[in-house]
Amino acid sequence: MTLDKRFDAVRIDNHDPSSSDPSLPPHVLSSSRENISGAATEKYVQELLRDPKHRLALSALSTANPNTVLIKPTVPLRDAHTFNTAIPHEGSPITNQRSTGRCWIFAACNVFRIAIQQKYDIKAFELSQSYLFYWDKIEKSNYFLESIIDTADDEVDGRLVKELMTAPVGDGGQWDMIVNLVSKYGIVPQVLYPDSWNAQNSRTMNLLITAKLRENALILREAVSANTTASKLTELKEGMMQDIVRIVTFCLGPPPPANEKFTWEFYDSAHKLQTVSMTPIEFAESTHVKKFFSLVNDPRNEYNRLLTVDHLGNVWDGQPITYVNVDKQVLKDACIEMLKKGLPIFFGSDVGKQSDRDKGIMATDLVDYELGFNVKLGLNKADRLRTGESAMTHAMVLTAVHLDANDKPVRWRVENSWSEKSGSEGYFVMSDNWMDEFCYQAVIDPEVVSQEVRDVLQQKPKVLPLWDPMGALA
Repeated sequence: MTLDKRFDAVRIDNHDPSSSDPSLPPHVLSSSRENISGAATEKYVQELLRDPKHRLALSALSTANPNTVLIKPTVPLRDAHTFNTAIPHEGSPITNQRSTGRCWIFAACNVFRIAIQQKYDIKAFELSQSYLFYWDKIEKSNYFLESIIDTADDEVDGRLVKELMTAPVGDGGQWDMIVNLVSKYGIVPQVLYPDSWNAQNSRTMNLLITAKLRENALILREAVSANTTASKLTELKEGMMQDIVRIVTFCLGPPPPANEKFTWEFYDSAHKLQTVSMTPIEFAESTHVKKFFSLVNDPRNEYNRLLTVDHLGNVWDGQPITYVNVDKQVLKDACIEMLKKGLPIFFGSDVGKQSDRDKGIMATDLVDYELGFNVKLGLNKADRLRTGESAMTHAMVLTAVHLDANDKPVRWRVENSWSEKSGSEGYFVMSDNWMDEFCYQAVIDPEVVSQEVRDVLQQKPKVLPLWDPMGALA
């Protein structure tokens, strides 16, 4: 059947589809559309491969990772681990999140531990990421069940409920979720609550919790539809949470109680034995976690605007996710001031774009796709967000920046959580152009930004939908 005959079946009175009649659907108005022709494709491939350069590209790009093949011969930033503006002490040792999405917890702990190392004069120290991971799984499960009750009148196939169901206890998170956990449960040294196997390999635990929560979600929705009283709903949910607590505890082990004192023994830098006894919440006081807030650079939205995300969080009655949206230069200037003050920076970015994990390089001109495929990638930052091409995928820590003679950033030093085997002994170097294009968030001290930026925190936030890129969990 020809294209025109197929269109005849949907025309009104055989009206000419090439007319500008607005009553016709777009697919009818465009009579030039047709299916891909296999024969035409085969002809194009034959013509393509007549060129020896294309045959060389086929040989190279079909037998290896194009990202490796197309790295420029003179790799930018390969030996650029020199910086003239850095925090006085970096954390040690380099951490390893292993087969989990706990980067946001690792990044936060890597920020916190520097203050603790300085306070107690310790050369090497690591906080327990599993401690926060445990409580995050518990809190996210409760947050999910409360959200299901809150959206019980929405269609189960509606976009919001479906998005809630997608990954109710995913490993990722955001800065305000860290604030909620540390404020409620504190922190502990890793030696007091080390990683279990499931802490390092979270997939099975997550699948089990997710399956149970989805089952419970349908039960709660039915209970709401049956006009179950609030007290009965609470009782029903508490029984569900007992199942979750059991799963998480068996997988990760019981954590130290948040309000009971622990005893921590360690050697200081002079190799003198020290003993500390306090609660996890008391131990967290030196982090000043509640003081800091998130700047983001989202060019889709108005600058100097407060943003939040609908139904995104972990602690149900905790601090909501909030972002102060600013121009990229404001964000970078704040980061520079943080580093000048000797403070590390939790930041979120799209780490998979134009980066080399082995070499530890992030640079916009690292991989030459145009050379290999004759394809130019032209989306700007806003359009990458609009189309789902980019989002925050990973959280790391900024520890240094190299400034030129005009005090402008050239490159940044990044502490990652992929072990010392990744990058340069665990550290990456990031070009300033890469930061412009693929960095979305930086957590900063209010003192390093203007009063105008601080005042944004007092605004009523613009609420983004849960599926917005700013709702992505690092």
